[in-house]
Amino acid sequence: MSTSIWFWIAFHIGVFVALAVDLVTFKHRGRELSMRAAARRSVLWVLVSLGFNALVWHFKGPQHGLDFLTAYLIEYSLSMDNIFVFVLIFSHFRVPPIAQHRVLVWGILGALIMRGTMILFGIALVQRFDFVLYVFGLFLVVTAVRMLFQKHPPRDFAEGWVLRTCRRIFPITHEFHNQHFKVHVDGRWMLTPLALTMIVIELTDLAFAIDSIPAVIAITQDRFIAYTSNICAILGLRSLYFLLAGLMNRFVYLRTGLALVLGFVGIKMIVADYLPLPRVVSLGIIVCILGVTIAISMLKTQNQVADKDRE
Repeated sequence: MSTSIWFWIAFHIGVFVALAVDLVTFKHRGRELSMRAAARRSVLWVLVSLGFNALVWHFKGPQHGLDFLTAYLIEYSLSMDNIFVFVLIFSHFRVPPIAQHRVLVWGILGALIMRGTMILFGIALVQRFDFVLYVFGLFLVVTAVRMLFQKHPPRDFAEGWVLRTCRRIFPITHEFHNQHFKVHVDGRWMLTPLALTMIVIELTDLAFAIDSIPAVIAITQDRFIAYTSNICAILGLRSLYFLLAGLMNRFVYLRTGLALVLGFVGIKMIVADYLPLPRVVSLGIIVCILGVTIAISMLKTQNQVADKDRE
């Protein structure tokens, strides 16, 4: 069942209005988000996404509603893992917390284009060549194994080819200039370290998308559901970052849970013709895996938090 162009238009209007309101309210605050404010915004973004899920359920039916919820849950969970790398990037470039929000907002706008293109291309590829589903499934299984047995590798951002290339092409200042991406110095325009940070964030998101887009296509091949669930998950990433950036050491088993989820989705994609699973069962398994691994992580690190509080 195709989706009316008006649904696409309405969704994008809603996205840009939400981003504009978020930018205006954050600029009006004039300071970084506290954990309490980040928690409120994170809950708000989740409620907005679930509200949109209810509309999908009503207008497109319960099957598409379950597909949206499952894809959204997977993408939102993967976003939690992405935050770990974002923390490393911001720490490396010494980006002030108040400027991090602007980088993440522009990163969202880039993700709208990148992920939309990748989803539409991936679904078109699957619909034209059936064997691509098995390739995606195998890719997810390999990704799951890699996540399960490898920790986050140390990233030397200073020596990366991206940064070396940028420094050769663009003149870049040595210091930040408030929240500006470019400044006029000595008669010429120069990029600031904040612009360099945004470039790395965008390329990092592209790398994450290569892993996550096949997972969404494994859940649904409806372009509207795959795209909107992905974007709804990304929209909550900014608030989630400020909420979890200082707590990432508590999610010690998160990558294990995400690896199990990706492995399950990959295997499900490979054996779908021989052993189809109901949508509700798939959603239940994913929720169970994530819930158990997060709960165990919280319990394991509870003593560490207590010891830190006593200090």
